[in-house]
Amino acid sequence: MTIKKTGDISAGRRDAAQLACEFADIAPLMNPAQAAIAASRCHYCYDAPCVHACPTQIDIPGFIRKIGNGNLKGAARDILSANPLGGMCARVCPTEILCEGACVRNHQDNEPVQIGALQRHATDWAMAKGEPLFARAPDTGRRIAVVGAGPAGLACAHRLALSGHRVTIFDAHTKPGGLNEYGIAAYKTVDEFAQREVQWLLSVGGIEWRAGAALGRDISLADLRQQHDAVFLAVGLAGVKALDIAGESLAGVEDAIAFIGRLRQASDKSTVPVGRRVVVIGGGNTAVDAAVQSRKLGAQTVTMVYRRGVEAMSATWAEREFAQKQGVTLMLHARPLRLIADDQGQHVAGVEFERTGEDETGRLVGTGERFTVEADMVLKAIGQTLVADGIDRDILALDGGRIAVDDERRTSLAQVWAGGDCATHEGLDLTVQAVQDGKLAAESMDRDFARTAKHAA
Repeated sequence: MTIKKTGDISAGRRDAAQLACEFADIAPLMNPAQAAIAASRCHYCYDAPCVHACPTQIDIPGFIRKIGNGNLKGAARDILSANPLGGMCARVCPTEILCEGACVRNHQDNEPVQIGALQRHATDWAMAKGEPLFARAPDTGRRIAVVGAGPAGLACAHRLALSGHRVTIFDAHTKPGGLNEYGIAAYKTVDEFAQREVQWLLSVGGIEWRAGAALGRDISLADLRQQHDAVFLAVGLAGVKALDIAGESLAGVEDAIAFIGRLRQASDKSTVPVGRRVVVIGGGNTAVDAAVQSRKLGAQTVTMVYRRGVEAMSATWAEREFAQKQGVTLMLHARPLRLIADDQGQHVAGVEFERTGEDETGRLVGTGERFTVEADMVLKAIGQTLVADGIDRDILALDGGRIAVDDERRTSLAQVWAGGDCATHEGLDLTVQAVQDGKLAAESMDRDFARTAKHAA
């Protein structure tokens, strides 16, 4: 392959065999013997810290005990009753800072129980068997609109459907799943698992899926409120923050989330172009996923640049270590000043950075020291923003960045709830947190319906 001085972006840097190896499952499924050994290490703690560390409050000691006893169906029911997307969460959750990070085994032998792998062992078994684990309650006649088919929307729909309500999920994409389908690294969720999990979730019945329906374009919040007993907004963060520096419109500069989505939807990964020299700007999981996959596609050098130190990165220590083991260079305390064009002024050729520090108040400041990193491709991963099309402005938080909700995920608009990344909540923007938001909203709606029915009687 000819090497270009600048603008060297090309598909086919690796052959099919290499790509199959690079994008194989990074955490293969346990076999029964491995699962039994892993389960035997659990102390089945009373008031277990791992449960408190899980946003969905899965009974972790309970399902692990069932695995140890060979009751995989019971284990899967325990998991999926608390987290209907437990299979995906077992693959993508940062267990190192959640359940496994809280495991008491860390204080004994510095090795937690493999909770994530055991959770996947049980949920994958249930998906493969296809046995029904739950049954819907009798139909209540209530109709709920869910806008967004990501983790929050799917979890809300599932919980409502189990209660006997009828749910219609509206989503702008052609496939359900949200970030699970379009925004997570391909090596974390192989064999179309995101779609298989959605199909399992929808199989409970009572849920209708409508693709290509965008809020503010194809459907309106006012109409949804008029036609349904409740509305749940789970639209995610569809916008991407700009760098706001010179050269951002140059060829070769794009959003990391778009790059990840294009790769996830490619039937042949060898057709996805990647730069020979890639620079990823950001310090979160999206930045890591984009950087690692660039390497796996065949990029010669990948540099991930973050403006502060590792302690401020939203990507966990495990994600950072994984990226570095894949050959990604991590550069800290540097912020981009401008994107440098090639001689023709059309394509990006590099990024000029400034070293950073902090003043006495902790505010980020430049040191004046500048340097340049050559690049054929620059991927921006500095955060996503709410696209408020079709959303009433008075239900947004004061900064306008998210939808304001209370502890039950209610908005200030009657009969409208919201959850997932688009809504205000404590903690990180994680799949498991989005699932919990959807559950809390569904439970709140159900209580409202019960009160309304009681008063009517």
